[in-house]
Amino acid sequence: MKKQNSSSDLRSKLAKVRGLGSAKHGVSHWWLQRLTAIAMIPLFLWFIPSVISVMISPDVFTVAKWFSFPLNILLTVSLIGALFFHAKLGLQVVIEDYVHCPCKKYSLLVANSFFCVTGAGFCIIAILKLHFLNLAGI
Repeated sequence: MKKQNSSSDLRSKLAKVRGLGSAKHGVSHWWLQRLTAIAMIPLFLWFIPSVISVMISPDVFTVAKWFSFPLNILLTVSLIGALFFHAKLGLQVVIEDYVHCPCKKYSLLVANSFFCVTGAGFCIIAILKLHFLNLAGI
């Protein structure tokens, strides 16, 4: 007697034999990308007026004085972390979807992770140096 397929199983016969299906990790990736995008909205709304009012100044001491406040450091580091993590997630999706050669795909994924972590690290170190060197003399 032949077993009937249930109507909820939409995989092909070959996919059933191979055991292919959802990898169960796409939803968390999608949520992380949305959460970083939502987090960046208020951070950018705070950061853009700060850039206009303080960072345009040619005087490094004015910028260093602004970075001497812990709230400014916390929010700027949060923005940089969310920005680079969001960029990493977005580029990862593009690479996984459009690069089909396994060697190129994994090389680009490693390079994507490396450059995003390195870029975020350099930005955060530069900000923390301005904070801890106390150039403003406060």
